[in-house]
Amino acid sequence: MPKLWTETIDAHRAAVRAAVLQTTAALVAEHGLTSVTMSRIAKDSGIGRATLYKYFPDVDSILRAWHEQQISHHLDHLAEVRERAEGAGERLEAVLRAFALVSHESRKHHDGDVAAFLHRDQQVTEAQRRLHGMVRDLLAEAVPTGDVRDDIAPDELAGYCLHALNAAGGLPSKAAVHRLVTVTLAGLRPDLTGPVDHDSSHLPHHHERHSAHGHHPAGS
Repeated sequence: MPKLWTETIDAHRAAVRAAVLQTTAALVAEHGLTSVTMSRIAKDSGIGRATLYKYFPDVDSILRAWHEQQISHHLDHLAEVRERAEGAGERLEAVLRAFALVSHESRKHHDGDVAAFLHRDQQVTEAQRRLHGMVRDLLAEAVPTGDVRDDIAPDELAGYCLHALNAAGGLPSKAAVHRLVTVTLAGLRPDLTGPVDHDSSHLPHHHERHSAHGHHPAGS
């Protein structure tokens, strides 16, 4: 088969696939996961049902393919944001802000059923692993420059960041998202007050602290 013809066929298939993914995502967003059928997807995509079944066996498989595409786009976007920024601290902040905004926009367009379905997708686990690695490496790069605290391992800090910024999905506005990022970044900065023992067993009891200063709890 001539190369030009092969490329034409491949391009046509890619166009059909893209149309199906976009149509399905729009239908699910408008009508909900359980209301979308293969017949409706074929009709709105402008193709026959038989053709649609040559590409996908069911609605679930279309949604998984769409989700995989979205995840890939999001990771590529974060990588681009990272490369555009200069300096370790700037790269870290840029990626964390971009991730928080992606979380905010993505959650806003998913109803409960869709979110639960997509959360079970194996692609999510792989994406989380890659994202965790990206943030961990950025944190590690920012420690020597003094932009990130060195008393907690970057791997642990990365988990803290991602858990905190996932909350952006439930925030009402982009302004709130940016405030969340600001608070998260504040927690990453070096602690200039010195190490703190978080083991409560080593802290004096309330009445002991007051007694040491010659005071007594109210009512004693």
